[in-house]
Amino acid sequence: MVEYGCFLSTEEFGPSDLVEQARMAEQAGFQSLWISDHFHPWNDEQGQSPFVWSVIGALSEAVSLPIGTAVTCPTVRMHPAVVAQAAATSAVMTNGRFRLGVGSGEALNEHIFGDAWPPAHVRLEMLEESIQVMRQLFTGKEINHSGPHYTVQNARLYTVPDEPVPIDISGFGPQATALAARVGDGYITMMPEVSMVEQFRKGGGGGKPVSGGTKVCYGQDRDECVRTVHRLWANQLLPGEMGQVLPSPRHFEQLEPLITEDMVSQNVVCGDDVDEHVGALSAFADAGFDRVYVNQIGPDQRGFFDFYRTKVLPQLQEGVR
Repeated sequence: MVEYGCFLSTEEFGPSDLVEQARMAEQAGFQSLWISDHFHPWNDEQGQSPFVWSVIGALSEAVSLPIGTAVTCPTVRMHPAVVAQAAATSAVMTNGRFRLGVGSGEALNEHIFGDAWPPAHVRLEMLEESIQVMRQLFTGKEINHSGPHYTVQNARLYTVPDEPVPIDISGFGPQATALAARVGDGYITMMPEVSMVEQFRKGGGGGKPVSGGTKVCYGQDRDECVRTVHRLWANQLLPGEMGQVLPSPRHFEQLEPLITEDMVSQNVVCGDDVDEHVGALSAFADAGFDRVYVNQIGPDQRGFFDFYRTKVLPQLQEGVR
């Protein structure tokens, strides 16, 4: 059975709005929550970036849905020992319904202390070591670790869940996907690509969950939805490694003229065509994903949740029976 969840955007909404969206998601019939983990938004138009761990605490009291980060970078801005403590506490507060999604990060969020931004292969080495550190800490035992990137001395987490926090690894290329298959408890990727799912499964992922996410803009005026996406999320259509190496929101804003409204119209589901919304999420299910998360771009959150509650989710759920 494919699980359909709601993707909360900390780049676009403040804490109170995110908590209210989570409530609406649960009422609409979504089965789980993802939440992004950023220090900066991608551009000033998005305009928010609350501390995700505070928001997760509020979510744990507001809803009963499972929660996961998509994704946290536990390597530069935050030491993996601190991320481990945050994740363990989140798991306790959600009664074990928390998954830690991790990735190698973006300079946008991680370079803020002035550290050099490592190349991709080094970032993956750091990510793997950070996972080793966090898993040791999830045992609740005192640990000491001395590795090429991290040192931990006499560290013990006293507040830990009954079971270690599952760690899902994000991957958009073969190297990161291979790491996810080898050491992850699950795999995260944002495109419904059969080849990536197959690589994960064959590389050691076996029966572990594969999760994906997409952004849409529901509204009765399709052209207005296209303009909303172009204004707020043109960055998601930038090619190559720019998303990982540009250091500030203004750099993404400088590149926005490269993305046209026609490109948005062709690549993002906009408007109120039920079949388009169902098709976008079904593409992940057809590619072998176990969990699919959807984020509504723009202010019409209530309209989105009503639309999915009455028209989209019933079709998706019917399709997996």
